[in-house]
Amino acid sequence: MNRRDVALGLAAGVAFLPTSALPFLGHAARRFDVRDHGARGDGVAIDSGAINAAIEAASKVGGGTVILPHGRYLCFSIRLQSRVTLLLGEGAVIEAADPARHAGRYDLPEPGIDQLYQDFGHSHWRNSLIWGDGVEEVAILGPGMIHGIGLTRDGPGARWKKQAGERPLSMQGMTAAEIGHLEPDIAAMQGLGNKAIAFRNGRDIHLSGFTILKGGHFAILATGTRTLRIEGLTIDTERDGIDLDCVRDVRVERCRVNSPNDDAIVVKSSHALGRAVAAEDILIRDCDVLGYDMGSLLDGTRRTSQEIAPDRDRVTGRIKLGTESNGGYRNIRIEDCRFTRCRGLALETVDGGVMENIVARGLTMRDVTTAPLFLRLGDRRRGPQGTGIGAIRHVMLSEVDARGIDHRFPASIAGLPGHRIIDVTLRDIHLAYRGGGTAADAARVPAELPDAYPEPSMFGVLPSWALWARHVERLTIDRFTAETATPDARPPFLFDDVATLSVRQTPLGN
Repeated sequence: MNRRDVALGLAAGVAFLPTSALPFLGHAARRFDVRDHGARGDGVAIDSGAINAAIEAASKVGGGTVILPHGRYLCFSIRLQSRVTLLLGEGAVIEAADPARHAGRYDLPEPGIDQLYQDFGHSHWRNSLIWGDGVEEVAILGPGMIHGIGLTRDGPGARWKKQAGERPLSMQGMTAAEIGHLEPDIAAMQGLGNKAIAFRNGRDIHLSGFTILKGGHFAILATGTRTLRIEGLTIDTERDGIDLDCVRDVRVERCRVNSPNDDAIVVKSSHALGRAVAAEDILIRDCDVLGYDMGSLLDGTRRTSQEIAPDRDRVTGRIKLGTESNGGYRNIRIEDCRFTRCRGLALETVDGGVMENIVARGLTMRDVTTAPLFLRLGDRRRGPQGTGIGAIRHVMLSEVDARGIDHRFPASIAGLPGHRIIDVTLRDIHLAYRGGGTAADAARVPAELPDAYPEPSMFGVLPSWALWARHVERLTIDRFTAETATPDARPPFLFDDVATLSVRQTPLGN
């Protein structure tokens, strides 16, 4: 321990933060306390101007660490710059201001973004509490908190209006007024903030050790970002947790994300950058995704009163690849993660992208609200003219233990006629269902629904209870066990247009 270590730790309001804990050691040499630039930290004064001044000062001298000591910093947009570490000390809270109650507004959405193939939230970054565009060597570190109380979770949908595939089938019964409440028009978004943290492009970004409560539409949105590290975060939010869109070389580790209303950790490859860009070389490891009532992860109560998400399906949570999938996905690993009271793993490509070389292993799931495993190749084609049907190939799912699964939704692998999902291995899988399927359920023949929005519930109750596979080539099932708590009248397996099927060691209980 040296004097620089101690000084940095004390200034940040923490007992000790060694420089070795900083991802960019060069930032430790120059420290900028936001109080020296006019920040009050009293929860009353708007402090974003002072924080931005401290960031500007650090940038002008080639970089440094901007320190927020203990306090509550009421803020509109904070603009990150390259070679700056933002350090939230013990007891430091950045609170998102509310334009309806506080004097000021968030930075306006970027002009000239074509919001045709992805929604408003994916199409803009500057209308956020904290944002960086093209920044390099940037870190946001804890142990403090970001409280997005003044952010909105809402925003317009894509201008693409094919209807089929625009929204989940579970939303079909909603009125125009109900949809309009969730998706206000663009004019209503001017001056509002709808993301806690947003990055467009840039590289060498580190997020570590802090907490986000109520993060808006996205607690974290990273688009086109390379060499991104997200470690040790706790996120308890009302919509998406961590969105990784068109990114490359990303690692997400030891994070807890509670998101009952939307996806917890999701990889996408949208058209937000104006072209199709693959998401590739991503590792998601040792993370918890959950669907408890919002806020109840952080307060420790883990309440379960909410049953239905805004899409009128059961609570969400989960890790997902999709739905936006123009550029596809390559080389994704999901390891040693835990799913609790949420939907299971979803791997979806429906907008022309190719999904390949996907490995998921060591997954534990409890109280699974839809299918534990869901692979879907669809034909939504939300993209420019000429967008074709994508592909899914080379997927390995192993060491999965899922229990308390909704009986309606077996593990599902669903390709399209003439477009099979290719080369899927299920190994060391154990699934425990609640049971209760009927003979009428067993007789169902699910529609193809090629252009529908992909969700496990899209096909209704499926005609088998453990595994349903349709339009698949080279499916290997090895050491697959399943059971039901109560009798189920459906067969455990149903295979339709499955070429080259290998099944070994699959004891079943009913």
